[in-house]
Amino acid sequence: MSSIGLLLILGLYVSILFYIAYWAEKRSHSKWTNNPYVYSFSLAVYCTAWTYYGSIGVAANSGLSYLPIYLGPIIIIPTWMIILKRIIRISRVNKISSIADFISLRYGNSRFLGALVTMICIFGIVPYIALQLKSISDTFHIVTKTQSSDNIFTDTTTYVCLALALFASYYGTKYVDASEKRRGIVTAVAMESILKLVFFLIIGIYVTYFVYDGFGDIYTKASVLENFDKKNSIGDLTGAINWFFLCILSMFAIFLLPRQFHTAIVENNKETHIRTAMWLFPLYLLLFNIFVFPIAWGGNILFQGKGFNSDTYSLLIPQFFNNNFLTVLVFLGGFSAAISMIIVSSIALATMLSNNLLIPYGFVGSLENKSPEKNRKRIVNSRKIGIFSLIILAYAIYRIFILDYSLVSIGLVSFVVIAQLAPSFFGALFWRRGSKKGAITGIIIGFLICFYTLLMPYAIGLSKSSSLFIQEGPWGIALLKPFQLFGLDYLEPIPQAVFWSLFFNIISYAAISVSFSGNYRERNYAEMFVDIDKYITNHENAFVWKGTAYISDIQKVLQRFLGEEKTKRALAIFNLKYNIDKNITTADARFIKFAENLLTGHIGTASAKILISSVVKEDKISLTEVLRILEESKENIIINKKLTDTSNELKKISTQLKNANQELVNKDIQKDEFLDTVTHELRTPITAIRAASEILHDDDDIPEELRKKFLLNIISESDRLNRLIDKILDLEKFETGKQKIYLSKNNISKTIKNTLASLKQLIKNKNISVEFDESSKEIKAFYDEERIIQVIHNLLSNAIKFCSETEGKITIAILKKKEVVEVHIHNNGKGIKEEDFEAIFDKFYQSRNQNVKKPIGSGLGLAICKSIIEHHKGNIWAENTKGNGATFIFTLPNYNTTENH
Repeated sequence: MSSIGLLLILGLYVSILFYIAYWAEKRSHSKWTNNPYVYSFSLAVYCTAWTYYGSIGVAANSGLSYLPIYLGPIIIIPTWMIILKRIIRISRVNKISSIADFISLRYGNSRFLGALVTMICIFGIVPYIALQLKSISDTFHIVTKTQSSDNIFTDTTTYVCLALALFASYYGTKYVDASEKRRGIVTAVAMESILKLVFFLIIGIYVTYFVYDGFGDIYTKASVLENFDKKNSIGDLTGAINWFFLCILSMFAIFLLPRQFHTAIVENNKETHIRTAMWLFPLYLLLFNIFVFPIAWGGNILFQGKGFNSDTYSLLIPQFFNNNFLTVLVFLGGFSAAISMIIVSSIALATMLSNNLLIPYGFVGSLENKSPEKNRKRIVNSRKIGIFSLIILAYAIYRIFILDYSLVSIGLVSFVVIAQLAPSFFGALFWRRGSKKGAITGIIIGFLICFYTLLMPYAIGLSKSSSLFIQEGPWGIALLKPFQLFGLDYLEPIPQAVFWSLFFNIISYAAISVSFSGNYRERNYAEMFVDIDKYITNHENAFVWKGTAYISDIQKVLQRFLGEEKTKRALAIFNLKYNIDKNITTADARFIKFAENLLTGHIGTASAKILISSVVKEDKISLTEVLRILEESKENIIINKKLTDTSNELKKISTQLKNANQELVNKDIQKDEFLDTVTHELRTPITAIRAASEILHDDDDIPEELRKKFLLNIISESDRLNRLIDKILDLEKFETGKQKIYLSKNNISKTIKNTLASLKQLIKNKNISVEFDESSKEIKAFYDEERIIQVIHNLLSNAIKFCSETEGKITIAILKKKEVVEVHIHNNGKGIKEEDFEAIFDKFYQSRNQNVKKPIGSGLGLAICKSIIEHHKGNIWAENTKGNGATFIFTLPNYNTTENH
């Protein structure tokens, strides 16, 4: 493919990434950019060009040796729920934006330690960035079938560097607060992670099933190649030890690489996202490694004896079969793997460079007297220059040093350098006695040994077998051979460097920490880090500080970075959180810590401490006093927690009492209404009976026909009075448990049909239509027929009463389910208010949603229905129907269920 054509495709691809980043930045709170899957895929920035190309090269030349770099993270990931969550909490409450800030803050907010960690990261990662540039350059020339140029102006990699620097400096420095979330970058990286995996799986499937006839075919053909069996096994004990140290190395890398710390810690929005990452990220690594073996050995079979670079088999194979589309697709996957690492690493390193070197050792003093706008502009510009400088430095290293090295070799060297941070990093999380002096000593000694055993030999050139330094050691001392230090000759160069550097690093860190205790500030932060779960809600309370400080002085410092509006808002939040009077002028330890945290995101932990210290006067505190204050702080936190819990419990009880009281008030109102209604209901028939009786008594000459009419009225009203009394007595019996029901096998359809017949005239008078499809079916159930007739009669009477005044309709349905028979009685009236669904079955309740102005009825009917159904071990409830009307539903145990019981 032509260079211009490929450059156009790259330009389009990078433009799409720019758009994705822009889109995500605008929708930073959208579920599409802020979710556990985007977070999990962004962690796959771990898989760089080394993974995409280098693993194939290792598999082709050394067999299974590529696996430890992926096994380490998979083994350690189950601990993320404890370790990673702890790191995230510490970083969030302290507004930490880099691993340099994290380590330096733990050891007393040490400016020197922060600078040291930054330099270690630059030494380790810049060559790693150069490695990615090498992969882009090499693969570009393979796809275009061109030769690399010594002229930087005609070298494509030069322009790729500039494009990446522009992208990273624009989206990576949008916020002056480095602890802010960069959703644009993270979403773009997550998308690149998905694409590079998809493209890698496509080439894997192509090689395995289109070039060859499956895994078995490749294995059969590869097994006859030289040293196949030897390469594809762990080997003896020596091989197992080498694997062990490589696994340890990759375990540390997943925590300590600046790009991993940035994506996993700084960009984490929710701790719960870790749960998804714990299964999705290992799955991602597994999928990436399924086709490494087929591609590697498929390439070995095809290109045996041709001397091709095995790192690039994934490109050479489709190119060999003239599949240009697939070749470009694979190239884009590798390009994604490389640029995502370059972008995230350069942002993380530029933040460290700015916050831990340039500002604290450079222009922190000049920031004190400038306006917020100028300060912010200067900080942002320093990071942009840092990103540009780091990428250009990486380009220079690529051009000068690593043109002759493989992808994996440089990647592993970077891992070993970064691993020197492990003792002080994990010691910060779990060991209170770890000190600044111990951390500095351990890191320096570990790095010097790493420099001696790896960096110097690589700088001299591994290919220079005549080098006396490598072959015989300095001054001919065999014990000092860099690859066989102290006579250790059974480890490969990388595992040997890991062993010796970490051995002396850990010993130095532990010995110095035990021998020389740290100052009070170190011990203070040690407690806050190790016991982060205790201090997570009120971490300012755990900060120990004594001295003289004025809020107005600190406020002026904050305003120079945050601006007046943000500073006022932050102070208001602080005063509200700790219930502090805004008129107080002196600052306490909590406010000092709060102010330092506000500045940390902008200028780093060390510079924040310097600026706050410039306007306050701190008194020395003994270590004993620190421990005493911390103990008091713990007790206060425990007491506060108990008080908070008690307060919440009281609030809960108060709410319950309030609700219960309101319910009693409602019941009382309902009872009054009930008594009023019952009195009215009782008085009406009694009055009618008395009036008719008086007429009959006073008038002996009343006509016979009229006499009979009055007597019929007396009988009718007596029956009405009797029914009302029966209802009251029925309800009393059900509530006291005196009422018995007599179960028998009945046909519920027939029972409903008979009940309808008794109401036929009333239904006809109100011009209501009835729909009952199951009237002819036989549906058996066990129930007391007399009582269920009472329920159905009551529900049908209600349906008649509440039906639509015009075109009224009642629909009856029976549903036979596995364990119950469900009866639905629907009317097309007004429906029921949702808040009344439960209340309508109360014995004092009368609906106010009737078709008449005054509620009609005693309010006992539905209460009796509920009691009857519950005595049948059934349920009764009401629902509103879409459109209009209400449906009453009750259930009875069906015939089979009852019989079985």
